[in-house]
Amino acid sequence: MKILVIGSGGREHALIWALKQNSASPLKVYCAPGNAGIASLGECVNISADDHFALREFARSNAIDLTIVGPEVPLANGIVDEFQSGGLKIVGPSQAAARLESSKAFAKDFMQRHALPTADYVVAHSRDEALAAVRSARFGDTNAPVVVKADGLAAGKGVIVARSRAEAERAIVELSSGSVVAQESASRILIEEALEGREVSVLLFADGQDYALMPAARDHKRIGENDTGPNTGGMGAITDASIIDGETVEQIVREVVEPTLNGAVKEGFPFRGVLFIGLMLTAAGPKVLEYNVRFGDPETQAILIRLESDLVEIFQALVDGRLRDVDVRWRAGSSACVVLASGGYPAAYQTGALIAGLDRVIVGPALQVFHAGTSWSERGELVTAGGRVLGITAWQPTLDAALARCYEAVDRINWPGKQYRRDIGRFEPHQQAGG
Repeated sequence: MKILVIGSGGREHALIWALKQNSASPLKVYCAPGNAGIASLGECVNISADDHFALREFARSNAIDLTIVGPEVPLANGIVDEFQSGGLKIVGPSQAAARLESSKAFAKDFMQRHALPTADYVVAHSRDEALAAVRSARFGDTNAPVVVKADGLAAGKGVIVARSRAEAERAIVELSSGSVVAQESASRILIEEALEGREVSVLLFADGQDYALMPAARDHKRIGENDTGPNTGGMGAITDASIIDGETVEQIVREVVEPTLNGAVKEGFPFRGVLFIGLMLTAAGPKVLEYNVRFGDPETQAILIRLESDLVEIFQALVDGRLRDVDVRWRAGSSACVVLASGGYPAAYQTGALIAGLDRVIVGPALQVFHAGTSWSERGELVTAGGRVLGITAWQPTLDAALARCYEAVDRINWPGKQYRRDIGRFEPHQQAGG
């Protein structure tokens, strides 16, 4: 069977590893564009994840049986619709369904239409409207925190949790000026009440009718320990029974998961693919922070290392609308992913640093090193090529043991400027971190 995976990060490396780890049949895997780690599992193809025409032609000319989309931008731009119109099988939501991630205003209005629990909000269509909203009494006094969001995709840079109204006003000015994200992403700005509680990520497979939950995860967004410093794409993630209890899971399914999927059907875009629901467990109950319409990164790494079922079979069932026929099984226990990043990240960072020590890490079903930003130098040496470079990922019967395995491996890998958080799985944020 021939499979094409679109993307180039740690998420895509983990996807390809999981596809090959549990597949009941031989696979030929391509990845566009891939990275140095992915090249050890499949054939990297020099096609951008945003070049829909070239990707579609590659899939057609190479008789690809199934395409899997990793990042959000191709989904937002309608790659699934384009592939399907050409008779090609592809995993992911339609462009209409992808609006749940590509437009925060659409997502919040969708939540409101279907009575989903979420934070109070205002959608502003200009800088002046946004400034007026934060200056109003709607979100409390001037010392109360407020969340400012760019409406469109912003690669994790479009959400600011402002601790005061003055900070919120600065965020609005920066977003609307285009200095932080593209101006088209901030053509509308959302102002939301800041929620307090524990964040949790609930991911699920969905085929338009049925769904299957994955282990709940928690990620760590900020660069520094104790949740300090600016937001990143994610510095680590865990799965563990302590994240969320069974009763709360049932409440989330009843009040969030099923209303979301039913609402999508009612509005004419049945959701097929992977749905990521970011939630805050508040004193008043679970509330939705955001939707993503694909696997998260680094949640994917921590989740998929626990998968026992055949991921190819699951993806085929999503495309064919027969998820109910598949037994989706997960290893008991806990998992962790610790991200190693370049010095300076998430601001300006250098690339091309020689990575040493990978040969001292013994990988297997319970420990993996997933590549996010790596490449080969002209001399054939493995070097850094991004802000987030590696995701050290482990599964064990307990979270303590999983973290110990991760950090043991972390200590064996080095390059100039390497940075990482030493408190993954140890620090539990109690206030919204953005995302």
